Amino acid sequence: MEHNVTVTGGRAGLADRILRNRAAGEGSLLPYFTAGFPNTATVAELILRADAVGVAVIEIGVPYSDSIADGPVIQGSFHHALAHGFKVDDCFSLVESVRPSVSCGLVVMVSCSIVYRTGLGLFMNRAAAAGFDGIILPDVPVEESAAAAGAAGDVGLSFIGMIAPGTSLARRQVIVRSSSGFLYRIAVAGTTGERAGLPADLGADVAELRGIGGLPVCIGFGVSTPRQVREVCTIAEGAIVGSAIIRRIFDGLNRGLEGPALIDSVAAFLSDLMTGTKARGTP
Repeated sequence: MEHNVTVTGGRAGLADRILRNRAAGEGSLLPYFTAGFPNTATVAELILRADAVGVAVIEIGVPYSDSIADGPVIQGSFHHALAHGFKVDDCFSLVESVRPSVSCGLVVMVSCSIVYRTGLGLFMNRAAAAGFDGIILPDVPVEESAAAAGAAGDVGLSFIGMIAPGTSLARRQVIVRSSSGFLYRIAVAGTTGERAGLPADLGADVAELRGIGGLPVCIGFGVSTPRQVREVCTIAEGAIVGSAIIRRIFDGLNRGLEGPALIDSVAAFLSDLMTGTKARGTP
């Protein structure tokens, strides 16, 4: 299937990055890191290493004490970061420090409560100035998504909409119309976390989403192994991996790893995940 996409947000062309991989017969890996976990310096190095292995886009989560969509692993990383003094400004400083050295897309994933507390326009401006290419607001009400997307687009940020398994067609259409860059298809109902398998009907659903708006579709929630990345990349343009990466950071810390040893351990896992993006089938 050909994708005719007009990228309406994202100065770095998030859709272009993902579709370029598709044209080469490969899928895209989109890893997730929590800003400030286990510390800002380590996250900065992990971003550099992820870019070096060829990921298309990196999602950077902003720790939030009242997260509702995240499972225990990512919530644990939030609590760790907040307990060690993380502030929202630290996320912007992190991206400012790495942006000149990485070519992949950078997307901030943040609760709309933080954005609205800062001020919608002000937050979008700060994110764009720091070097982000897009934004995901996992808890923004559908009714407010158009305003948020407009504020993002005004400063050149892609607004990535999230679509859950049970989202009605009418609400999907609203979300897709507000989105740019790519669509985030939540694979399974519930919170983030690793799963043994993925739903059998994802392929048909992804095809329906492409038919609505033509944007590339990336699948997250439950994707945790190279095999699952490969499975996802045969039906969608990209695989989003979060909890499995964060868990490996926790595991490394529990084994006493720190600094380069911890970074090498996580980078090796990213390289393994990247093997699942190769020799992708055509949906």
